[in-house]
Amino acid sequence: MSTAAQVIRCKAAVAWESGKPLSIEEVEVAPPQKNEVRIKILFTSLCHTDVYFWDAKGQNPLFPRILGHEAGGIVESVGEGVTDLEPGDHVLPIFTGECKECAHCLSEESNMCNLLRINTDRGEMIHDGKSRFSINGKPIYHFLGTSTFSEYTVVHVGQVAKINPDAPLDKVCVLSCGMSTGFGATVNVAKPKKGQSVAIFGLGAVGLAAAEGARVSGASRIIGVDLNPSRFEQAKKFGVTEFVNPKDHNKPVQEVIAEMTGGGVDRSVECTGSIQAMISAFECVHDGWGVAVLVGVPNKDDAFKTHPVNLLNERTLKGTFFGNYKPRTDIPAVVEKYMNKELELDKFITHSVPFSEINKAFELMLAGEGLRCVIRMDA
Repeated sequence: MSTAAQVIRCKAAVAWESGKPLSIEEVEVAPPQKNEVRIKILFTSLCHTDVYFWDAKGQNPLFPRILGHEAGGIVESVGEGVTDLEPGDHVLPIFTGECKECAHCLSEESNMCNLLRINTDRGEMIHDGKSRFSINGKPIYHFLGTSTFSEYTVVHVGQVAKINPDAPLDKVCVLSCGMSTGFGATVNVAKPKKGQSVAIFGLGAVGLAAAEGARVSGASRIIGVDLNPSRFEQAKKFGVTEFVNPKDHNKPVQEVIAEMTGGGVDRSVECTGSIQAMISAFECVHDGWGVAVLVGVPNKDDAFKTHPVNLLNERTLKGTFFGNYKPRTDIPAVVEKYMNKELELDKFITHSVPFSEINKAFELMLAGEGLRCVIRMDA
């Protein structure tokens, strides 16, 4: 493309300080350096992680910053050493990476790349410790190596999944974070067998993606657990068959579920980050074969306890990161599941706004409305 090797001036939504509305600014985006790719973002969506770091409570604030990490776009140009991507490729930038060389990447069991695993504190590119974004010569920090709230962004090649060019980017963009995290937690880690029962703790977007994984796996009962009863009706679209609100019972919810299921569910997936939900998710699975999977991110000082006999009685407790998907190797196949109608995504996208109204997406999420709001960059 004619812009290759040149600085691109484009619009980006800049977070200048915590909790303040994003400001649409003209930014300069430098060309990609070694092992980097510059991407034209067409669609991006808002995830709770963006809001968490915009609000900057409980972590190191880093401003000014361009947030955003769920997106789809087209490669504009590539830097030195990039051989498996070229201009025009349709891609999903991913908040974590796959260098394909470290012990984790070479392991069939792990997706936690030593070089490129999620780093919320890093605001520059790995290659040279510098930002590719600037305004009037002043650097603007990156976020999760993706910074998709910009018409153009620069991403390490290891954080870019090349996908089917026929896939609609306004739909599959949500696979670059939350949907894959929840769906993969069920199908890759909990692995329910056809006809088994699954409990899902937390019916937000990630929890509903976990429920979708249970539905696709052929679970016979999918029990949704949430403190917000207004989520129950929507969850039916994702295969949830029964609902439990812990506030409606005067005993621990794990006991309620054990009574409902004759001793416990076969699988559970916890998607809240609440310590109490983690304990309940583990203790509600059946002894002998039950598997509980933790997805939700707890507060840094959290700890939970359960009696060791729960493990000795052959319950299994597992954790997962990004649904155990390797970004470059596995995500293209998840896109194909959508293309083959094995996975539904449209029902996750409840709102859409033009880039100029990106702050409305934040308002919707803060109000607890909808699941995913897709932001149209060309509008």
